Amino acid sequence: MNLDLLKSLCETPGVPGNEHRVRDLITSEIDGLFDEVTTDPMGSLLCKRNGTGDNPTKIMLLCHMDEIGFLVSHISKDGYLYLNPVGGFDPRNLFSRRVRVCTDDGDYLGVMNPGGKPVHIASPEDRKKVPEVGDFFVDLGMGKKAHDVIKVGDFVVMEEPFIEIGDKIVSKALDNRIACWLGIEAMRALGDKGRGAEIHVAFTCQEEVGLRGGKTAAFAVKPDIGIGVDTTLACDTPGIPEKDATTTQGKGFGLHVRDSSFIADRDLVKQIEALAIANDIPYQRTMLAAGGQDGAAAQQAAAGARAVGIVVGTRYIHTVTEMIEKDDLQAALDILVAYLAEF
Repeated sequence: MNLDLLKSLCETPGVPGNEHRVRDLITSEIDGLFDEVTTDPMGSLLCKRNGTGDNPTKIMLLCHMDEIGFLVSHISKDGYLYLNPVGGFDPRNLFSRRVRVCTDDGDYLGVMNPGGKPVHIASPEDRKKVPEVGDFFVDLGMGKKAHDVIKVGDFVVMEEPFIEIGDKIVSKALDNRIACWLGIEAMRALGDKGRGAEIHVAFTCQEEVGLRGGKTAAFAVKPDIGIGVDTTLACDTPGIPEKDATTTQGKGFGLHVRDSSFIADRDLVKQIEALAIANDIPYQRTMLAAGGQDGAAAQQAAAGARAVGIVVGTRYIHTVTEMIEKDDLQAALDILVAYLAEF
């Protein structure tokens, strides 16, 4: 398992609308894997491997590059940065965080905290308040000099390392750099198999703010089959009822049936399920009450496509401690390769 690549993907900053560094990293990794590679006007990286025959089936894997983060919206007179979120944050996870502010001329490390009194001088009522996302600011430690190096629109990501603990991987941005990893490694492992299909791997942009890059990419490709590759919840942890777990880590990849953006093609679900059973690849069917992913973009593009999701259960999603099981990631890779090799 090429974890060095996954580490590089996770630690490369890229929020919606600013995926260029991730795109450059992927471009450097995919040399020789595709017959055609282009970047569309929105910034998605569209990669095509030609099929054989007069009218090969078009299969599209959608793997979004962006992570949740922030854009600088205001710089106070004293040099504190205020932010607009791009992606869904729970403010309870934002206290006392180290961040990286990314500019065209270099990156700057800072700390994020909410405005208000520290614990030593806060009243009991103060301590009960949960700030809104807009209450947080970034301190770069340079005071008014921040005006000389930071601009409105520069982007901000959490600053946390990629680590392995036990059988787990922990990092910020596993959502959705694991899909970028899967898109690359699946094509590498596929080799010359599956030449009967025209395979498109789209490394899409701006998924976290509404599947935007997935929509334009899928409209350009017009796939017959779309596979949204993503994370999903693994709420198999204390304090959450079993019925809300979504996935259990260690039980294989998630065969994604439904969320609030799409309902998977039932025959495609059955086909992939049968393939997993035949190849002894562990899997679990998954559904989400809310949330969406790029499989929906493929399903609804142009005249439509059959679509399904292949996902990896992730604990503590949309935090800096996103956690996956290595075996689940391997199962997701195995099923993608097995499915593509069928053609």
